[in-house]
Amino acid sequence: MSLTWTEILGFASGALCVWLVARQHIANWPVGLANNVFFIVLFLQAGLYADAGLQVVFIALAVYGWWTWAHGGGPGPGTLPVRRTTRTEWLWLLAAGAVGTVALTLLLGAATDSTVPFWDALTTALSLAATYGQCGKLVESWWLWIAADLVYIPLYAYKELYLTSLLYAGFLTLCLIGLRGWRRELTTGPARLVEAAA
Repeated sequence: MSLTWTEILGFASGALCVWLVARQHIANWPVGLANNVFFIVLFLQAGLYADAGLQVVFIALAVYGWWTWAHGGGPGPGTLPVRRTTRTEWLWLLAAGAVGTVALTLLLGAATDSTVPFWDALTTALSLAATYGQCGKLVESWWLWIAADLVYIPLYAYKELYLTSLLYAGFLTLCLIGLRGWRRELTTGPARLVEAAA
């Protein structure tokens, strides 16, 4: 598949979005919305149907995440703090991820001409779980993104989306930077709140 403007714009908006997330900048959400639109078109052309459908879900989650970050997780103004994923949240994420992967694999295998139904389904499930965590500033969401990127990089190369594969290699680097920054925020955030209240 030859390089297209859709892939180039997806590359640029995706890189900017992840960089803004790592910096906890709220502008990541509108930039991410534009990125979702570019990738819907790109993935439909490449026959990655679950990834294309995932972008529609990402649009809904982006609206929710934008609101959550703007309102500190509640109806009033404030900054949403970085926090750890609870055991209950992990159990729900693992269960939903496993069920989603199996269901999507079966659906894609039966209803589409996808040549990679399992990998398309797995990356979709991981990405949804990671986005849920990103909406709530759960530090472990970065680990889910890292796992997804490690599958996305060879998957997109296999589909001859070489620029997108390169983008996800860049995402992997940004995820490591984001993980480090959010972990630092996790340890220093409470101290800053105490200082602010003093």
